Amino acid sequence: MGLTTSTKPFKERLEDSKKDVFMQQAVAKAQDTQWVKREGARDKLGNWQEWRELGESIRQHTIAYLPDYLEQFSDNVAKQGGHVYFAQTAEEANEYVKQIVLDKKAKKIVKSKSMVTTEVDVDPMLLTLDGVSVMETDLAEFILQMDDWDEPSHIVFPSIHKNREQIRAVFEKKLGYKGDNDPVNLARCAREVMRKFFLEAEVGITGCNFAIADSGMINLDTNEGNADLTISIPKTQIVLMGMERIVPTMKEAEVLDNLLARSAVGQSLTTYVTFAGQKRADESDGPEDFHVIIVDNGRSNALGTAFQPVLQCIRCGSCLNVCPVYRHIGGHGYGSIYPGPIGAVLSPVLGGYKQFGELPYASSLCGACTETCPVKIPLHELLIEHRKVMTDDLKMKHGFEDFQMKVIGSGTASPFLFNSAIHMAHGGMGVLSKKSPTSVTNMYQFGGFINKGPGLVKGWTDVRDLPRPPKYKDSFRKWFKDHKAGADND
Repeated sequence: MGLTTSTKPFKERLEDSKKDVFMQQAVAKAQDTQWVKREGARDKLGNWQEWRELGESIRQHTIAYLPDYLEQFSDNVAKQGGHVYFAQTAEEANEYVKQIVLDKKAKKIVKSKSMVTTEVDVDPMLLTLDGVSVMETDLAEFILQMDDWDEPSHIVFPSIHKNREQIRAVFEKKLGYKGDNDPVNLARCAREVMRKFFLEAEVGITGCNFAIADSGMINLDTNEGNADLTISIPKTQIVLMGMERIVPTMKEAEVLDNLLARSAVGQSLTTYVTFAGQKRADESDGPEDFHVIIVDNGRSNALGTAFQPVLQCIRCGSCLNVCPVYRHIGGHGYGSIYPGPIGAVLSPVLGGYKQFGELPYASSLCGACTETCPVKIPLHELLIEHRKVMTDDLKMKHGFEDFQMKVIGSGTASPFLFNSAIHMAHGGMGVLSKKSPTSVTNMYQFGGFINKGPGLVKGWTDVRDLPRPPKYKDSFRKWFKDHKAGADND
């Protein structure tokens, strides 16, 4: 899977998404439910805007001094007997994981939910090793694994596109489940399978919400406790973390944990907030062999550029839960493991414009994502910046679309051409206008509406009616000109 979740072209993915009615209903319900929970949890905390500003300042400070904090963290992990490896690419990260598994002669590996392990494709690599089996222990990720490694569709709720009957059918096929589709019974079935695997696993793999620079510890936030078991039972633990997921001290981690819990799931705090590292002599459980892989994989592309703020992200998924585009196309439409507004900004940074150049255009630029972001990433502004880079700097827009934009640019830049277009719009659009009766008479009073527009207009008229422009004598500009003239005469 890796960063890319589909080989289909963007438009084909959109067509598939438009046909998936259940997914659209599930996403809409989740967005509405999360709105109530999220805003309630934020109000309960109080002074939410001040908390956002604090979160933003913590993340900006850390990114500004990233090399220093990464070095401090690495040194502190080593002092406790652990190991840190800096992986420039996904291939380097995978090779390091592979070598540990082979050295330990491990056959069973448990994983807690981690976006980075999915991004670098750890699972497929492990499954190529002779005799090695892997178990995803987050319930949603477990469901996707049982369904032949289906693609995730949300950062926080990966299996949001599946209903309980679909899950029951998957469990029946893969696990021999004989029960009903009650979520409690389905969860019990998954727990029974996972628990046995936990007790037999030699290696545990987790992600990292935040790494604590001054202590060498990692911070994990979960609601199921699967990450705690992944850390405490296997003798060897491997942590994969994006290089930006670091904070100076425990104090900053606590601030970000508060922001994360309220923004991701609408809770005051997630059920399990864990700080862990190499097992100490006086501890009864925990990893005896502790490895942290700090992954770049394209993140350094953002440093020192207009896109550096995207590295502030704490992966709460709040922007997905307010985005009108995500509401209609779901996660699979984006073709990236990072969907929604954050994915539309981050994916081109990590994977390039050739692979993800359509995503910055999958936005209405309404700004809801920026408004909800707990660390104040200007997401809609970064989407515009991507468009600017592709269009102006890299000259990636060619063909008829580019020609149309140049014509529009020339027309709107010339007062003569612009005024001529206003005078001719009503007559020129007449041949495209549909004049069938409509109940919205005030909207179509100037001679119908256009439902099959040409060129760039087609993207609008495929899904919306476009009222025919009025005659010039009935236009707002003419009214305003006459009104202004009358006021001047008075």
